[in-house]
Amino acid sequence: MNGNFEYCNPTKLYFGRNALDNLSKELSGYGKNVLLVYGGGSIKKNGIYDRVVKILSECGKNVTEDAGVMPNPTVNKLAEGIERARNSNADLILAVGGGSVCDYAKAVSVSVNCSEDPWEKYFIRFEEPDCKIIPVGCILTMVGTGSEMNGGSVITNHEQKLKIGHVFGEEVFPKFSILDPEFTFTIPKYQMISGIYDIMSHILEQYFSGDDDNTSDYISEGLLRSLIHSAGIAVKDPSDYEARSNIMWTATWALNTLIAKGKTTDWEVHMLGQAVAAHTDATHGMTLAAVSLPYYKHILPYGLKKFRRYAVNVWGISEEGKSDEKIALEGLEAMEKWMRDIGLVMNISALGVTPEMIEGITKSTLIMTGGYKTLTEDEITEILKNSL
Repeated sequence: MNGNFEYCNPTKLYFGRNALDNLSKELSGYGKNVLLVYGGGSIKKNGIYDRVVKILSECGKNVTEDAGVMPNPTVNKLAEGIERARNSNADLILAVGGGSVCDYAKAVSVSVNCSEDPWEKYFIRFEEPDCKIIPVGCILTMVGTGSEMNGGSVITNHEQKLKIGHVFGEEVFPKFSILDPEFTFTIPKYQMISGIYDIMSHILEQYFSGDDDNTSDYISEGLLRSLIHSAGIAVKDPSDYEARSNIMWTATWALNTLIAKGKTTDWEVHMLGQAVAAHTDATHGMTLAAVSLPYYKHILPYGLKKFRRYAVNVWGISEEGKSDEKIALEGLEAMEKWMRDIGLVMNISALGVTPEMIEGITKSTLIMTGGYKTLTEDEITEILKNSL
């Protein structure tokens, strides 16, 4: 561990069957006015909405609903949420849904009392809040983003063709999150698989940096092996509680800041995927899957030692009689086979990207540092073309 760091994660988690029973205990710590945030209405079909509203009523809360949060929350939707939170004088924002709903709730929480344009302040200039923040609680119904235990918030601006994430400090982390794996059973298989790859990408983007002997990398390898194993079970039987619970727990630890400690990190895959989504509105995890292998093949020569380790420690590739490059490439081949086996989208053309769109997507891609190679615009274009 070569890096110096501080570590604090203030989010309280309730995990497992009947975790929702703890909601009333948490609600007692907040005022009467609750902004209930959710997505397209699936929680009304599966009964989660009724259970949550019943608890809110029993706790004497005044509830204002903010429904219709889309998979890639927009600046227009954010403006609507800000208005609802202000008009209701919200004391707590309760997000019931997946990562997009949790991300959106956090964006609203830092924007309600912001005197400036939140998009410009938080997502263009990347400034931190200097106003009162409305606390957020999460009830998770889809896993992948880790938003239930971090300060991340991703917002899309269709007019500017930008999808940008801001990782806020611990004061924006959810105060509590409720994680019942059974709440994830009814999401469509496509969304489940997309979330699984989002988890993998989060781990890899923290793993593929540095060459020191770092405890965080050992943790990452264990999380990856667990995810790979459980994903294979879940795609065959989405109601397998053990597999889904392992995936849910892995998702949380993949992006709650723990495995980034003592390391630099490389978030270029997310920048590429988010740029694709800004132009197509495609599902987040699938955009990551479609660009990952071309990106990793591109940077492999610069991080060969770590890619070799990944192949051996995560995928079990044999080392005997092979060059480091051969071992590393076999690791990426094993990863590709697994991706195809679970049903991931493997190219951006399947998400609606045409060759004519590549230049615009390149311009929308933020260039990150911290990984084995800082890309140029020409390299981004090459990777995107190889992703078609």
